[in-house]
Amino acid sequence: MTPTPQLSLGLLLTGAAGFVDVVGFIELGGHFTSFMSGNITQLGDALALGAWPVARITASLVVLFLLGSIAGSTLALMAGPRWGSAAVTGLVVATFTLTLVLAFLGFSPNQFMLTMAAGAGAQNAILPSTGSVRLGTTFVTGTLFATGQDLARAIYRLAPPWRWAQHLLVWLSLLLGGLLGGLGYRVMGINVLLVPGAVYLGFLVAFVVRRPSKVVP
Repeated sequence: MTPTPQLSLGLLLTGAAGFVDVVGFIELGGHFTSFMSGNITQLGDALALGAWPVARITASLVVLFLLGSIAGSTLALMAGPRWGSAAVTGLVVATFTLTLVLAFLGFSPNQFMLTMAAGAGAQNAILPSTGSVRLGTTFVTGTLFATGQDLARAIYRLAPPWRWAQHLLVWLSLLLGGLLGGLGYRVMGINVLLVPGAVYLGFLVAFVVRRPSKVVP
């Protein structure tokens, strides 16, 4: 089982990811900043149909997500256990800042939302793996499967009886974040990204202030 404090942090980060992905989905007219399975499916369809504008934006989102994942993972390794989470969160905050600056300068969503894809890729490296639940990730397809798998295993007493519920909570946090993102976008437009941006900034401050004084293997 994943300890409750770590689970709470992961749920908040996953909710923020769902918030951002819905905003990106609206701005991009049906493409995603973090759900790469959906983008890859659309890319295959676009290539088959010769829909080159769709292929270009979906391929760009996938590439930026991958680059963000590489950058976030590299930062986490370079900064080490004490500073890794802060360093990666700082990168995510930087992508939010750049996205809003580009939007303010009049760039199109197909341009400024690419930085959000990079930030989504980086976010998956913020929290180290703790327990069996994947924390703070921007995608939950595997988590939804893990819910069913652990529930089945719990029935046969092959897994902790309530571990499946932790997986389900991660999935629900993404759903709730998406709901809030959609509602917020109707009121604030692209400026609604200030809300999850503030959440990540809060995480950054907390990681810096409350970093562990020593690393326990």
